[in-house]
Amino acid sequence: MQRGELMSWPAPPLQWIGHTGSIKCICYSPHGNRIVTGSSDKTIRIWDVETGAVVGEALKGHTSHVESVAYSPDGRHIISGSIDKTIRIWDAETGAAVGNPLEGHTDWVRSVAYSPDGQHIISGSEDNTIRIWDAETGAAVGKPLEGHSSPVWSVAYSPDGQHIISGSYDHTIRIWDAETGAAVGNPLEGHSRAVMSVAYSPDGQRIASGSDDCTTHVWDASRRVSIQYPSSSNPIQPHFYALPDEDGWVHDSEGCLLYWVPPHCRICLCSQALLTISAASHVRSVSLDFSSFAYGTSWIQIFHSTQP
Repeated sequence: MQRGELMSWPAPPLQWIGHTGSIKCICYSPHGNRIVTGSSDKTIRIWDVETGAVVGEALKGHTSHVESVAYSPDGRHIISGSIDKTIRIWDAETGAAVGNPLEGHTDWVRSVAYSPDGQHIISGSEDNTIRIWDAETGAAVGKPLEGHSSPVWSVAYSPDGQHIISGSYDHTIRIWDAETGAAVGNPLEGHSRAVMSVAYSPDGQRIASGSDDCTTHVWDASRRVSIQYPSSSNPIQPHFYALPDEDGWVHDSEGCLLYWVPPHCRICLCSQALLTISAASHVRSVSLDFSSFAYGTSWIQIFHSTQP
């Protein structure tokens, strides 16, 4: 910088301060002019997107951490799910509670969502179930959706409202008929750890899942199979890539054991490290380039050279 020269510096990021605990969840309003947040301080806050200012008072009523928030499709209401095992409905304009808490889960509520038409609410819980609620009356609709063997961490509706998806600590994603509550097909299997988040594509053709195994999977919603994408290192499209589970076993798409990976070979594996081609795959042959392949004593030397 020379004398007399004017310099422009980037402005510091705007910090929206209001919660006194960690922010556990966040969501835009349908019109994009508001943001709602849920916190471990047991409250929900609404923010003006343009100014960053808090809109009104904090929404209070939960007795423990707020784990999930969502706007209704018309933007008139907000729902929240909490560790206190309840779901609450709020007036988005006034911040007032609407009716009584929705009670029925026997453990923490981890995820909540509205149906596309705004008539129903779904919730996923640590009690391993999903529940459907009437958004107008707050009454439970039908019986709990049961099938997961571990806590349900994420739920979502399909864009047409006909299906519900759920992601669970049991490593699977399940698809449900939103009208009957019946499971649709077998669970989607492929993750080797808990499924933390699930979402539908806008056209409803695909499902995305994020897992504690550090991977994201994309699934064909109608065929219920994982979609594989070609890359520069893997130009073909095999049936699936797989990581070994905690015990070192690699499973097929049906959960059956394929082969075991020794502990010393599991270090720093990425999803492309283990290529599995099932009998059902359209890939019938694979060509391997062995020009840079090390084997025999040379492999032993290379292997030992990587050890600390």
